Amino acid sequence: MELQFTPAERAFQQDVRAFIAEALPVEVAEKVRAGADVAKANYVTWQRALRQRGWIAPGWPEEHGGPGWTAVQRYILEEEMARADCPRIIPFGLKMVGPVLCTFGSDWQKAHYLPRILDSEDWWCQGYSEPGSGSDLASLATRAVRDGDDYVVNGTKTWTSFAHWADMMFCLVRTASDGKPQVGISFLLIDMHAPGVEVKPIVTMDGGRDVNMVFLTDVRVPVRNLIGEENKGWTYAKFLLGHERLGIAAVGRSKRQLARLKEITASESQHGAPLAADGDFSRAIARVEIELQALEMTELRLLMQAAAGAAPGAEASMLKIRGTDIQQDITELTMQAVGYYGAPFVRGTPDRGRNEAPVGPDYAAPAAPVYFNWRKSSIYGGTNEIQRNIIAKMVLGM
Repeated sequence: MELQFTPAERAFQQDVRAFIAEALPVEVAEKVRAGADVAKANYVTWQRALRQRGWIAPGWPEEHGGPGWTAVQRYILEEEMARADCPRIIPFGLKMVGPVLCTFGSDWQKAHYLPRILDSEDWWCQGYSEPGSGSDLASLATRAVRDGDDYVVNGTKTWTSFAHWADMMFCLVRTASDGKPQVGISFLLIDMHAPGVEVKPIVTMDGGRDVNMVFLTDVRVPVRNLIGEENKGWTYAKFLLGHERLGIAAVGRSKRQLARLKEITASESQHGAPLAADGDFSRAIARVEIELQALEMTELRLLMQAAAGAAPGAEASMLKIRGTDIQQDITELTMQAVGYYGAPFVRGTPDRGRNEAPVGPDYAAPAAPVYFNWRKSSIYGGTNEIQRNIIAKMVLGM
């Protein structure tokens, strides 16, 4: 595949770099670079800057606020944002439920929700997984019962990322129990501020509080918040998961992390020489870099197919598997590179004003938290084991 940008694409790349240099607050980039916690206000500031420039929803149709970009332009933006340590775009509204609304939403849903997503007025979370229903999502038990102009929802959702920040949740609920489990599932949009919604944090092994349990007790949801047809939610859920897995590989972010790893190996020493001179370690980095380049080629190929109108298919599972494997490989090599400096479990960098000296160099502080946090990457978005089953069935015909 030819990866040389055209003169117009190179000009666009320079335009993106100039915009980032002007619009991205320095202190926010420093937080991202240091692996520190990024506040919701920081995400909002950055997303609204992209919105003002018209670049917040590169995958949306133009009639709903998308910029009408090519796959290469979308790739360039993602690449440059990762290179410049921009906060990642929180995907639940813009990259997940947004495309569902554009494709399957009613006229009212599109008119009401899409502008609020673009303007970062509504923040969304994903209500899919439940206790006992993760990889086997079709076994979900959260139930919605029609009562006049409302559904009454009862159940529990888990591993709900950023639910504590969310205004809305797109949620899979059971509306029928006859036939195959997938047939009785519907797709609802739930107000997180409604009576009966309770959010409790789950503290992850890196010390973070980004994921949550969400308890739904007699939550009333207007029928107009049903996406598409009742009991057809599995179709919309699969469409959404295809888009999620298409962007889950995070190639740009992995390239940035790999560049940082190389910088660390130039600074850390082993037996009196830079770690970069160690043959075994250098070969391990080269192997990951080759795999990342192959993943990048695959992602570009699928992006171009999507730009031509093809819906993300089972091939997107390859991106999910290889992308998350590579992310974990890079974090593991980073832990090895910082050595014993990675042993003190320090979440992010020391807070400003703290009177304790940092343990080791600045780049060592986020190594352990990032390593532990990214153990989950092979689980969310559908476990890698499930993705292999999808490829075996849908691609290989096994």
